[in-house]
Amino acid sequence: MPRNPDWPDHNASPAATADPTAVGATANAVDTVGRERLRLMCVHAHPDDESSKGAATMARYVDEGVEVLVVTCTGGERGDILNPALKHRSDIEQDMPAVRREEMARAQAILGVEQRWLGYVDSGLPEGDPLPPLPEGCFGLVPVDEAAGRLVQLVREFRPHVMTTYDEKGGYPHPDHIMCHQVSVAAFDTAGDPDAYPDAGAPWQPLKLYYDVTFTKERVLAMHQAMLDEGLESPYQEWMDRWEERSADRRPPNVTTKVYVADHFERRDAALMAHATQVDPEGWFFKVPLDLQRRVFPWEQFELARSLVETTIPEDDLFAGVRQPADVR
Repeated sequence: MPRNPDWPDHNASPAATADPTAVGATANAVDTVGRERLRLMCVHAHPDDESSKGAATMARYVDEGVEVLVVTCTGGERGDILNPALKHRSDIEQDMPAVRREEMARAQAILGVEQRWLGYVDSGLPEGDPLPPLPEGCFGLVPVDEAAGRLVQLVREFRPHVMTTYDEKGGYPHPDHIMCHQVSVAAFDTAGDPDAYPDAGAPWQPLKLYYDVTFTKERVLAMHQAMLDEGLESPYQEWMDRWEERSADRRPPNVTTKVYVADHFERRDAALMAHATQVDPEGWFFKVPLDLQRRVFPWEQFELARSLVETTIPEDDLFAGVRQPADVR
């Protein structure tokens, strides 16, 4: 992948001099903190995932001057049309890849982030008992080390201090989400190794890796009860009634970090709405008034999975332990 000319050439910066204390003198993120802008890479499976998982956090950091890059592993080609107003539109159905790219571009502009495609084909969500095999050539069947090599090249080019992805069950068991986890962890672990992927650019070691945590029971219960207290119909009643069943194939999260993002909920929702084929604008996601959300649960949540810096749990900042005193961003 050629270097994106719109990105600063971090490799040419004096601040990127290799840390002499690192193994093999491999450059790592500590070299740049306090001397240039912080950088956050968020790795997602499909276009729209970035807008439903951690979008308000990205918008907040963009506004604070952090460089944020979304890496989208697949084109979302096999996504269903979930917006009733767009169902059975032949122009959309015949060119879903182009539609998903246009939607991603609109969401990217709303959030103010950069975005790159990893270049793989959506696996779709297999359904049935037994589950059918995944389609040939899809992301879920790609060797992990191959896809990790592509992501390592982007890590070494963008040089993030912090990365986010999904837990080992993908947040939910979609094959592309599970593969996204595996590829992201492999890239985090190898991007700083000069012996790994030697043709993928100069080594760079990110300092922290997080898993996105979305609808925890704490968050759902807080908003559900607040809706009932306001005399409003809660979109989470069925969730509460079927919580154990819904959670059976998910890993209970270990929330370590809550980022205050109440002022960025509108941007989050606008970005998700930009993925018009993927959301029902009258659906459950948008039923809870923003003022109520800001009052009862003004955070987005994450699980710290890897850290090469000292930090104190609980955190309120993905860059906790990374920021230097001179760094005010």
